[in-house]
Amino acid sequence: MKIHFYLRYHTHFGQTIFITGNTGALGNDNRAEAFALSYLDNEFWYGSIEMPDKKALKEINYRYILREEGEVDILDADADRVVDPTGKVTKDIGVIDTWNTEGNFENVFYTLPFQKHLLKEHYKAPKLKEPKLYTHEFKVKAPLLNANEWVCITGSGKIFDNWDVKKLLPLKATGNWYSIKINLSKEDFPIRYKYGIYNTRTKTFIFESGNDRVLHQHPVKKSTTILHDGFIHLHRTWRGSGIAIPIFSLRSTKGFGTGEFNDINLLVDWAMNTGIKMLQFLPINDTTATHTAKDSYPYSAISAFALHPLYINLDSVAGGKHASLIKALNKKKKSLELQPHLDYEGVMKFKLSILKEIFHAEKEFFLTDINYFNYFDLNREWLVPYA
Repeated sequence: MKIHFYLRYHTHFGQTIFITGNTGALGNDNRAEAFALSYLDNEFWYGSIEMPDKKALKEINYRYILREEGEVDILDADADRVVDPTGKVTKDIGVIDTWNTEGNFENVFYTLPFQKHLLKEHYKAPKLKEPKLYTHEFKVKAPLLNANEWVCITGSGKIFDNWDVKKLLPLKATGNWYSIKINLSKEDFPIRYKYGIYNTRTKTFIFESGNDRVLHQHPVKKSTTILHDGFIHLHRTWRGSGIAIPIFSLRSTKGFGTGEFNDINLLVDWAMNTGIKMLQFLPINDTTATHTAKDSYPYSAISAFALHPLYINLDSVAGGKHASLIKALNKKKKSLELQPHLDYEGVMKFKLSILKEIFHAEKEFFLTDINYFNYFDLNREWLVPYA
């Protein structure tokens, strides 16, 4: 079995395209051993690899590399392209790919913040029977779908009823891709096609923008063709509001004249209720160097690991055991709360004095606690110079 790779990409003189992947013919993910493609025409780079016997076949993950002498390698942004030759009854597999530039704005929607939190999963495509025999598998990415929307494909030829939008073929979600397997063995080539969005609520269909996509017949007969068609061409973007704020500005009635780590919970609750999507905080590392107001500058950290004692909540540290110590300070607490601005030196001096009292009261206990020694051993590299 052979796998034929066609990459749609326009290069300039001196550039070469390589493929790296998890099989020997592609260098076993070693970029230095990547497989070089050859320039085919103004639209495609091409190369083919011979696969081992059927017993040794496995799913192949691969990625393209743009290489130029004297320059840093540029990786194609799609690290999730897959070819599965196992179980294929066809002689060869043709793969037609489109280069995905790292700078394409759609790529940001596949990062962890968007995938885990900011984009809701609501794609519910109809259950379709996949054909037992198929010649082509179409794949496309569409990161910004709304509720009640399907990704569909239509085009020329009998299989698409010649662009009849009443007989659209919906795609199913497969990882980051939307895909559909189609038998085009009885169609005339080339086939022109487009993706689009069908709204199940309004019963309307919107074609993607741009020129028709064109599919030519693969020169090897009785082969399977897989198309990674990049992103669906929609004029959509994402909007979300966020807040950038220093922790000391999150002042609440539970703090001592400054915002504290505990107050982040209150901000998160408020953000959830108001639809705020992102929270960003100024640096929270310790900046104590001069014990003056100069240390209030959050970008002059003295440690990359130690957190600033300014944001410690004294009630949480004291707990029930030393609650009386904190209650006795209510008058001082109220005076700090009434300050129109953060009294950095006053709050720091006050908090450090209370923390020292609690430290001396608890020293004998935590110096015999195995958890303390485990923590110290794990963090010795930064704790010792910080102290």
